[in-house]
Amino acid sequence: MAEKTIEFESPHFLHGLFAGELSLLREMEDRLGVTVTTRDAWVRLEGEELRVAAGAAVFADLEEARRKGGTITSHSFRYAVGAAAESLVEGGEDPSLKVADLFRVRLLGGGSKPAVTPRTRNQLDYVEALDRHDVVFGIGPAGTGKTYLAMAYALDLLKARQIDRIVLTRPAVEAGEALGFLPGALEEKVLPYLRPLYDAMNEMLDGAEAIRFAEKNLIEIAPLAYMRGRTLSRACVILDEAQNATREQMFMFLTRIGEHSKCIVTGDPSQIDLRPKNRSGLLEAIELLEGVEGIAFARFEAADVIRHPVVARIIDAYDRGREEKQPA
Repeated sequence: MAEKTIEFESPHFLHGLFAGELSLLREMEDRLGVTVTTRDAWVRLEGEELRVAAGAAVFADLEEARRKGGTITSHSFRYAVGAAAESLVEGGEDPSLKVADLFRVRLLGGGSKPAVTPRTRNQLDYVEALDRHDVVFGIGPAGTGKTYLAMAYALDLLKARQIDRIVLTRPAVEAGEALGFLPGALEEKVLPYLRPLYDAMNEMLDGAEAIRFAEKNLIEIAPLAYMRGRTLSRACVILDEAQNATREQMFMFLTRIGEHSKCIVTGDPSQIDLRPKNRSGLLEAIELLEGVEGIAFARFEAADVIRHPVVARIIDAYDRGREEKQPA
């Protein structure tokens, strides 16, 4: 049996490493097979030597991340513990990607709002793909950060004046793309469909900054059907819920891109509302555009879900159930 006591400069700093949630330390005990005791500004790990070393590596990783300016969340803590648990299976090797590595990418930040950083390896790959490619598809289940990170990246480009505007669009399947029967002007008609993007924007920006962007018309919203005939230059164009775009709409949308623009397409092939499902333009794009120069596909899994941990388990259960129902 081994024992290791790690001391920090203050209880406040230590509590920040496990997001102030003592229940996370109990999860750490279960996953790593160690006993964790904490009081004041120290934490003690007891157990087999390899397991204690893995636990110590978790706190070292989280400490480095926090000293880089990162905010440790419950998801960050679970990610670090999960990486350490995997390292135990592999004989104690260091995790290939640590929480501290995720904080090398920082979007926005400043004022009263913290910077947006990736929280998983796939999220980091997604943001790095956005840097390297003009068209990026973010594909995966709900809650994996596809839309949130797309909005953060677009706002970061706008604040850096690398683009002149952000264009948000989404297929309005429930309204049959007509939208005419909904009350109000065009923006009022389509706003309910783009609410997740607006919620993300308001979470990332100070109120005054969000108002300034709106007053200067730097953020435009439009239903997908209204994109025909346009050329979008010096813009970041985000197509959300792309699984519900038809093949014709997807082709039309992808050919709107002008010079010095970025195009981000997010969607979940498991949530297609079109009938029949093979009408989905996202499925066709995945089939035809893989490997095309300038285009990247970032794929997310249940492990990337950053909502309540039970959401990832729900997604896994549904995926297993659907696979079992597939005809042989």
